[in-house]
Amino acid sequence: MKNRVANRGVIYVHTNVVDHYVLSHGIDFYDFYQAFPDLPNLLLLRHQFEDANFNLHTLLDYVDAELIPKMTKDNIYHYEDFCWIDFEDEDTLNHLDGQEIAELLYLSHIKSHLRLPFYRKLNNRFAYLSHDDGWVNKTYYRRFDDFYTTLGTTISNRLNEKAEKTLLGFKKKKDIPSIPVEILYPFIEDMKEGMLFAIEEATYTRTTVEIPIWVIGDYYDMDEMYEEYKERDRRQLDGKIVYDRKAKEWKAFVK
Repeated sequence: MKNRVANRGVIYVHTNVVDHYVLSHGIDFYDFYQAFPDLPNLLLLRHQFEDANFNLHTLLDYVDAELIPKMTKDNIYHYEDFCWIDFEDEDTLNHLDGQEIAELLYLSHIKSHLRLPFYRKLNNRFAYLSHDDGWVNKTYYRRFDDFYTTLGTTISNRLNEKAEKTLLGFKKKKDIPSIPVEILYPFIEDMKEGMLFAIEEATYTRTTVEIPIWVIGDYYDMDEMYEEYKERDRRQLDGKIVYDRKAKEWKAFVK
């Protein structure tokens, strides 16, 4: 995919379980859609997608399930702000009251909630708020296992993107599966402190793929996060996740 965040070698996550959101770097909308290809409809709170539909009640654009794949191929990284909330049916948008619409506008403008952005009328699972999509994202998850699904899918996709070339010059497909959510459970507490998965420093052997992990702290400024990451002692890991090529399974190792 073109026009995505340039450095795709690291994934940073900082979770806030109480308020149901995750601050992240290195996970963009295309990654998110790979984890949830069954997204129904998206109410676009901030965007620059030209082919969206328009809802007269909210005066907001939206895309249905048929348009979402087209939007993933758009230049989302250069939208600057890209914010949406999912919903089940357009008719439900027409039942949102003024207070609820105001809350959604506040959410997309301030990138924070007046109340948790999960609406019975919309039956939404997510609220997605990004600036320079993939550079810094704040995503609300009704169910936190959905976040672990997003993370596990994105990590495996990054590894598969690094497919090696054969002697004939063709790319060799690397079928590394998504990381099951339970493999990420041992890191739940550390993710609350701010955790980085260094895909670019993954080590490959004939039998394993190992991804180093560091707990680096709470950052919103991702330039500062990078500086902290680059200055860390590479020998002092806080954990790692390992794919066993022979057993075709993932394992977690915590310091």
